[in-house]
Amino acid sequence: MKKTLLASIILMVFSSCQSNYKKTMNEPLAKKNPTKLNYHSDSLTDDYFWMRLSDDQKESSNPDSQTQDVLDYLVEENQYLDDNMSDTDELQSKLFDEYVSRIKQDDSSVPYVENGYTYSSKFEKGEDYRRYFRKKNDEGAKEELFLDLPKLAEGQKYFSLGDWSISTNNKILAYSTDFISRREYTIHFKDLVTGEIFVDQIENTAGGITWANDNKTIFYVKKDEQTLRSHKIYKHELGTDSADDELVFEETDETFGCYVYKSKSSQYLFIGSYQTLSTEIRFLDASNPNGTWTIIQPRERGLEYSVSHYEDSFFIRTNWNAKNYKLMKTSVSSPAKENWEELIAHRDDVFLSGIEILKKFLVIQERKDGLIQIRVMNWSNNQEHYISFNDPTYTVYANVNLEFDTDVFRFSYASLTTPNSTYDYNLMSKERTLLKQQEVLGGEFKPENYTSERLYATGRDGETKIPISIVYKKGYKKDGSAPLLLYGYGSYGSNMNPYFSSTRLSLLDRGFAFAIAHIRGGQEMGRDWYENGKLLKKKNTFYDFIDCGKFLVENEYTSPSHLYAQGGSAGGLLMGAIINMEPDLWNGVIAGVPFVDVINTMWDESIPLTTGEFDEWGNPKDKVYYDYIKSYSPYDNVKNIDYPNLLITTGYWDSQVQYWEPAKWIAKIREYRTNKNLLLMYCNMNVGHGGASGRFESLKEVALEHAFLFKLEGISTP
Repeated sequence: MKKTLLASIILMVFSSCQSNYKKTMNEPLAKKNPTKLNYHSDSLTDDYFWMRLSDDQKESSNPDSQTQDVLDYLVEENQYLDDNMSDTDELQSKLFDEYVSRIKQDDSSVPYVENGYTYSSKFEKGEDYRRYFRKKNDEGAKEELFLDLPKLAEGQKYFSLGDWSISTNNKILAYSTDFISRREYTIHFKDLVTGEIFVDQIENTAGGITWANDNKTIFYVKKDEQTLRSHKIYKHELGTDSADDELVFEETDETFGCYVYKSKSSQYLFIGSYQTLSTEIRFLDASNPNGTWTIIQPRERGLEYSVSHYEDSFFIRTNWNAKNYKLMKTSVSSPAKENWEELIAHRDDVFLSGIEILKKFLVIQERKDGLIQIRVMNWSNNQEHYISFNDPTYTVYANVNLEFDTDVFRFSYASLTTPNSTYDYNLMSKERTLLKQQEVLGGEFKPENYTSERLYATGRDGETKIPISIVYKKGYKKDGSAPLLLYGYGSYGSNMNPYFSSTRLSLLDRGFAFAIAHIRGGQEMGRDWYENGKLLKKKNTFYDFIDCGKFLVENEYTSPSHLYAQGGSAGGLLMGAIINMEPDLWNGVIAGVPFVDVINTMWDESIPLTTGEFDEWGNPKDKVYYDYIKSYSPYDNVKNIDYPNLLITTGYWDSQVQYWEPAKWIAKIREYRTNKNLLLMYCNMNVGHGGASGRFESLKEVALEHAFLFKLEGISTP
């Protein structure tokens, strides 16, 4: 509540500044206040270090002079963006209406069954947030509304539901909310019989909620108030003061975070400690929340594992002597790795990404040649088969599968041309039943009017084949004259799966192609793909993206005057690197919440996420990593060159990539660039890393991004 009030005060200050600002087309000129920074034997001068505010400054009801200077500067940047994009106002309005017109506003989810109830969620027309319902599986039972998000979000500039979970006896709901966008959640409780909201409230949590089987005890994760590292797990008993909650686990290693969850079987609780390269998991009988936790396998550098439970066994997916992971099995009574028995062996060409355990079947999710596969194995005879998919590039993943004794596996499927679809697949008959496919309203979308391809660019080493997923409307001219938007990420082993987007249709229908570069740093092609795009090999990520862009130009899908790039967060770092390395290849670039001030951020261990990411980027306090990071850090490599047109988006309350990184970056580019291309930044004063909340409000930012591209292409007709 305190932060919500303070945020409102700051927004009032912001609005006041905005109303008094005289409209101008002059570029914002940030003041320079040189700050000397000494790293190793290297002395750096940061003219814009003053833009960094502490949390106390941001949350203060009485802004000091520095805070006011920062607010004034952000106002000026936002006004400059408004001035320069004002000729697209009608187009942005049209685009927003297009996006909304394709959405089935009174939509509902596919129901699923859990613990004697059928659950579903629904949107009502015109509302940003869904409502959650359940119905007891008894004849004549009525549907109950148990969680009303529109009501919770009423009057809030930002709202996020972290998690919700219902006690084993189906009587008590626990849910978590965030009104600031810093991913700090407050847990609330509701009596589902009376509708009463409990006085119990637990603040500053990671959002997750895990019930013990006694219907009165929950486990949750607390965050460090400064770094936001998930580092403590507490136990709360309903009806008690949260200040008296028992600390059951503390992660003292600052490079680790922790989490808590419950097995699908509901028999065990698990606490996991994790860092980029290591895992440690302990377990507890869920019916004995006051018992002693048992470690499955103590942490070892480089050893990662995850745990599932069925009957008297733990199933362990691990990289132990298996870079692409393998599946092991061990008894609950003897869980250490010396007792693990191999079920699925490691394969050099297949990455084992996940499993679903059923009574008669094991469903395995794999990656081969960059594509997701679902493999089905029969426990009784070891016979197996793969579920087939026809699109050249697609994404598929397990949906809600809560039952063990079933022959049905539920999965979700989408491609660049196929809307999000939910299927039930009969593992015996191999028949699939379409339960729901995302409706694209308006009557204009037909999948057959669009083409998707899977291409491979050759890396600069002459050997590396980099997958590209691309979609365009039929009639797209491959003569270099057509515009193309290339998207990338390439960090943390995260896979950029080809996905369907109804908003993207507004790009495709106006002549754009859209492509995803599956570059190193992701894990699309296996663990080596990730390992070769991190730490001292990080530049491979940037090189791959550039090489994908050049491939698309060389094959006349587009040309430099019509090629655009987009990425967010670590993908924003990618954008910053590629415009320094290859500025002439792109006509325009969109960088969302960009991580661009790498040295300063990774040096400062008080900044959220820093310590947990040393194994991703390297610790710059080690000179070897400092020198390497400095060689690509976008902010530190701004230089006197012609930069492409640039749109940057950020959030004032972002806890992951602080607003000052993009604010400093654009100021420095303006100082150094040698041309007069558009340099625009939008700072949303209401949100954090994830952008605007709600299914409609976020579309306004998409409209801005698309309008920016259309403006550069000369597409002005709504």
